[in-house]
Amino acid sequence: MQVLQVQLEVGPDPAEVGRARRWARSRLAGSGIGDDEPLAETLILLISELVTNAVVHTGCPAVLRMLLGGPGVRVEVADASDRAPARRQAGGEDTGGRGLELVDGLADRWGWQREGAGKRIWCEIDRAAAEGPEGVPKKCGLMREPRVYL
Repeated sequence: MQVLQVQLEVGPDPAEVGRARRWARSRLAGSGIGDDEPLAETLILLISELVTNAVVHTGCPAVLRMLLGGPGVRVEVADASDRAPARRQAGGEDTGGRGLELVDGLADRWGWQREGAGKRIWCEIDRAAAEGPEGVPKKCGLMREPRVYL
């Protein structure tokens, strides 16, 4: 099966997050993943979190890449900062600090690696995992089993 790779350069401005979401929606629709599908909703949320982290926490431009086709979808965001992504402990009233926790809860797999002077953070969603028992769609992946960290 052929994998389609598309990418978008994102400037170091938080307003670019909305542009990245709109771009991603159009690319997903072009690959046959409709706006109203739970898979699309989950991917857009993941893209929003990863792009936000890149532009807000690094102040650097970034490159958003999606690999579509096959059994799943892979999202990557590369930036020029060598700072490793770090989970934050958000308090109950905090409006931020939950991005990587959301990525961990929604993606089937995620990680990061150094790349040149910067890094690439990625996540993957299996198309089959986007549906719950008996083909019932999952709403933004929130029906997945909770993960326990020791």
